[in-house]
Amino acid sequence: MTNTISILATDGCVSSVLTGLLDYINIANMLWMTSSESNGEILCKTEIVGIDGNGVKTSSGIVIHPDKTIDEIKKTNFIMLPAFLYPFDVTTEKLKPAINWIKKSYEKGATIASTCTGTFLMAETGLLDGKSATTNWYFANMFKRKYPEVKLKIEKILNVDGRLITSGAATAFLNLALHLIEKLGSQDLALLCAKALLIDPNKENQSPYILHSFWKNHLDKEILAAQDFMEKNFASKIYIDDIAENAGISSRHFKRRFKKATDETPIAYIQHLRIEKAKEMLEKSNETINEITWEIGYEDINSFRRLFKKNTGMSPKDYRKKFATVN
Repeated sequence: MTNTISILATDGCVSSVLTGLLDYINIANMLWMTSSESNGEILCKTEIVGIDGNGVKTSSGIVIHPDKTIDEIKKTNFIMLPAFLYPFDVTTEKLKPAINWIKKSYEKGATIASTCTGTFLMAETGLLDGKSATTNWYFANMFKRKYPEVKLKIEKILNVDGRLITSGAATAFLNLALHLIEKLGSQDLALLCAKALLIDPNKENQSPYILHSFWKNHLDKEILAAQDFMEKNFASKIYIDDIAENAGISSRHFKRRFKKATDETPIAYIQHLRIEKAKEMLEKSNETINEITWEIGYEDINSFRRLFKKNTGMSPKDYRKKFATVN
């Protein structure tokens, strides 16, 4: 029996994700039909589903006319949730019918998948409570504050938790499409599609692309002053006790307040400042990795390499090879 993928379209969603998924599934269908595995049947059917019978105006202004409304879908195998550009709000009254439909479809056995900021819509249904997920790394802090009960794995491009599938920023929908093609067809078909579409099937980590967000949207003046001091002096030998004393706060209380305000420990904050500076230097300078290590405040090169790989998923050498803008 042929599976059905229902792609939800709502006002303000990103059109390229919707049309991209349609295109790649159609290409998979075409390639599947040329194989001996197909038995004359397509891999899956696709349909664009709207909340009502009206056209959907996407974030780019393109108007999409859904094939069906959510009320006309009695049962489907897969539901794909759209991505949204900032600012977006998944708590609006207009989206409530879609949220109810998603939950009921999941109860009937459907797999729910999202790409990019569509994970916010999935989380709003409550289905992700106590489960793991990923999303666009740029909105990680926003997501963690809004949905603290979800185990966010922001480093992952694709995260599968039972029948809930989430994917990372923007073009991660390509990896999501490959996952579905393999699940519905075969590993050989997914590999063939990856080659035909120039998609890296082994790209599992979005950490190299993440720019760390140094949270300052809080009202703790002493902690803001401490953050400013850290940003100006991270390459020097600075001690947390000295920063706390300078702020007029006991060390223990300072660490607790810093964590509450920034969602990071002071040590982790300094490490991220150093790693971000190292990434910038690897991208824009010809300085050696040893020189960069010393300039950002580390003396042990091996320790720096381990820390860098832990944060980016790549060695400094591989990072420079991938992102360098100078020869």
